Amino acid sequence: MKVAVYSTKPYDEHFLAQANQDGHPHELVFLEPRLNAATAALANGFDAVCVFVNDQVDAPVLAQLAEGGTRAVALRCAGFNNVDLKAAERLGIDVVRVPAYSPYAVAEHTVALILTLNRQIHRAYHRIRDGNFALDGLLGFDLRGRTVGIVGTGQIGMEVVRIMRGFGCQVLCNDPRQNPEVPALGGRYVSLDELFRQADIVTLHCPLTPETHHLIDAGAVARMKTGVMLINTSRGAIVDTAAIIEGLKSGQIGYLGLDVYEEEGDLFFEDLSNIVLKDDVFARLLTFPNVVITGHQGFFTRNALENIARTTLGNLTELEARRPCANRVTASG
Repeated sequence: MKVAVYSTKPYDEHFLAQANQDGHPHELVFLEPRLNAATAALANGFDAVCVFVNDQVDAPVLAQLAEGGTRAVALRCAGFNNVDLKAAERLGIDVVRVPAYSPYAVAEHTVALILTLNRQIHRAYHRIRDGNFALDGLLGFDLRGRTVGIVGTGQIGMEVVRIMRGFGCQVLCNDPRQNPEVPALGGRYVSLDELFRQADIVTLHCPLTPETHHLIDAGAVARMKTGVMLINTSRGAIVDTAAIIEGLKSGQIGYLGLDVYEEEGDLFFEDLSNIVLKDDVFARLLTFPNVVITGHQGFFTRNALENIARTTLGNLTELEARRPCANRVTASG
């Protein structure tokens, strides 16, 4: 297949090109711009486009792609909330994704955020570099015996269950589809309300759907423990950022760790260090000393990138051979 790879960074090109050397290579053309209505024409004459989390694959863009001859969209990520699946089906465009690349990568990054916030690693690092060895303000707590609420027990959520049980934490879970491994590991499924009431740490690992959009709003924050630690490494729009800021200001939220952000499309994956940020909400988040934000890097390990590249190209090979692809996504589920 001739494939236009959008939102290309050097690491994308490296791992995709490396994986493409095996078997029957595709013709990959790497494009730095994101896919949107203004850049869709770059894919004219291409059999497929390969896109990432912040590419825009809505109905108008898909119509442009179809007109240019594109018949497949290959997501090099698990989420597909940025794709209009109904429009894709109507236009005869196949959509494939990478459902699992490394649940360990995101789970371990989640725990890194928990440990960083708890033990104030981010603040201690800067203090030591400034010659300040005082410990005031760096007080943490033992994780052992604390209650961790895990929303979403797919592959990533389950890895977080295993890790936090290893720390000796009590684990409460919530998911419409209950995994029998949770009770076997010592965890327990409860209602979302009970999870919010009891958890010292709430960590989100659910997909972004109409049902989970702004799942963490002002009402949810009010039902949590005072001083709760909230972690989001799933999708930014699961959290109502304005409500979170109010929670931080009131002290209801004692710690916040984010690897995703509702309006990250204008920020993440780019070097903006030489310009003034225009997002006032994001700028407000950066003023809190008890907030740690990373730029959607939870997936960013060598193992994960290798898996993403192999699965993405394997999906395209299956589509090209007209074989059933297990990683195809449709509007009907």
